[in-house]
Amino acid sequence: MKPALKEKSRLEDRAARLEGLRRLKQDVEEWLDLAQEEPSEEALESLAAQITRLDSTIETMELAELLSRPEDKNPAIMEIHPGAGGTESQDWAEMLLRMYRRWAERKGYEIAILDFLEGDEAGVKSVTLQITGPYAYGFLKSEAGIHRLIRISPFDASGRRHTSFASVDVYPDVDDDIEIEINEADVRVDTYRASGAGGQHVNKTSSAVRLTHIPTNTVAQCQTEKSQIRNREIAWKLLRARLYEAETKKRQAERQAQYETKDAIGFGSQIRTYTLQPYRLVKDHRTGTEIGNVEAALDGDLDELIRNQLLQFYG
Repeated sequence: MKPALKEKSRLEDRAARLEGLRRLKQDVEEWLDLAQEEPSEEALESLAAQITRLDSTIETMELAELLSRPEDKNPAIMEIHPGAGGTESQDWAEMLLRMYRRWAERKGYEIAILDFLEGDEAGVKSVTLQITGPYAYGFLKSEAGIHRLIRISPFDASGRRHTSFASVDVYPDVDDDIEIEINEADVRVDTYRASGAGGQHVNKTSSAVRLTHIPTNTVAQCQTEKSQIRNREIAWKLLRARLYEAETKKRQAERQAQYETKDAIGFGSQIRTYTLQPYRLVKDHRTGTEIGNVEAALDGDLDELIRNQLLQFYG
């Protein structure tokens, strides 16, 4: 897409959001007039619901105005990896996967699993998913980092408290019109048999694809599809996204310092802690935001955490 057309699309999107906000404001005013004329329980409940929708829309638009990088409006590619600790951390990684899927569902976003490797006993060893919706990458990029869980382990017969870690990485799903030059001679292509569930075809043919960009040692792989061709297409999409993000890091090092280095998945490096025992609290260590309703956060209610981080970084 040409720059002029992209700018036209951006302005049309912004105009549509402003028009939607205007209609919501009008709905609130109409329900307010009705509630004043006839203050029934039904009218007051409807007015409260409309005010909640208006507040939520204003907050979303406020954040969208802050997300000015071209890739902020793109879909997001998210990777989740457990830290050391075997089943404990693998189960925590799966809990994070569920949390982000619920967050995306709340937003009306689409979720696609691009790569999945299940855990030995429970949870996942690694998962890559694509989340598609307005400003998905812009909202989720602040989730990149180490997440810590403190709880009574369901896998410990003695009922002891355990601490688990998992890392979250977030990349923009790069538009086809953004040029990322990749010399195919610099990419090693490996095919192998997919692991885990998937049926006879997946496990007995070399349908899985791994791409290695030799100059940067960047690796992308996919094994979720039965077709090697389809797995290859997805792997190339992941590789382009990772190389694009790497280039973005170099160009905007000062403003994207949190992506410059990836800490070890362990103590002292976490961006957020989810405590279920001996008390219940979610704390974001970057903003100091604390939320007592851990269950709601793990069920995808992350807007306050994401909002505060973005406001601190961009505000």
